Amino acid sequence: MTERQLLVFTDLDGTLLDHSSYSFQAALPALRRLKELEIPVVLNSSKTRPEMEALKQQLDNTAPFIVENGAAAIIPAGNLGRDSGLVVSFSAPLDEVLEALQGLRQQGFCFRSFSDMDAAEVAKVTGLPNMAAARAKQRIGTEPLLWQGTEEELAQFDAQLQSLGLQLLKGGRFYHAMGQYDKADAMQYLVKRYQSCFPDKEIITIALGDSPNDARMLECADYAVIIKGVNSDKLNLESAGEVMRSEGAGPIGWNECIQSLLNRLL
Repeated sequence: MTERQLLVFTDLDGTLLDHSSYSFQAALPALRRLKELEIPVVLNSSKTRPEMEALKQQLDNTAPFIVENGAAAIIPAGNLGRDSGLVVSFSAPLDEVLEALQGLRQQGFCFRSFSDMDAAEVAKVTGLPNMAAARAKQRIGTEPLLWQGTEEELAQFDAQLQSLGLQLLKGGRFYHAMGQYDKADAMQYLVKRYQSCFPDKEIITIALGDSPNDARMLECADYAVIIKGVNSDKLNLESAGEVMRSEGAGPIGWNECIQSLLNRLL
């Protein structure tokens, strides 16, 4: 029987992290078990690189990670056979996204994005501490925004972005203006890198998320876990491996489902 190598890809806000407090304490039993089993936990989030590096320190997580909804996959030194770190970009430059948004604002579309806000305002709308909010502003390819127009105008705004080669992605708290890529592109890249490093093992992927912007990541996984949350009822997968929904919300559901899957797969 071929030996298995499990990989866990997880969203953060509302999934591994509590939607309100940003705590991961309830998921610690599963996180510790994964670490003991040497199963990588790849963080895959709308958060920026500085945000995720700070969180990875708290989690004692040294695995590769994916930033800004798939804008880049980052492989730290010591991972996947690399002596030095590597950043693989999938995004258009942020300047192109901001230029497109400015043009649409001049057409009369109403929104407020992170580039319009200082760190204090970002802290207010996210609930983050000021230092964490400052890290959230250090972006490379995506721009979160609060929509201030009608639903009809939102559809027109989305269509205009697509005509410019961009897209509008709905996350847990914000819409994200970004290039034509998503969390799954960077995920699939890393899966291939892991497979090349472990050619004699069967790679088994588990993905966890709670909102529509996690859909493609979940659809690409062998085991897709939909974590109960604010937007999880709107998350319907077109095609996927095995799909399970958590009973608990956020990190409680994360711990519940990871423990259940590990009991089955190992």
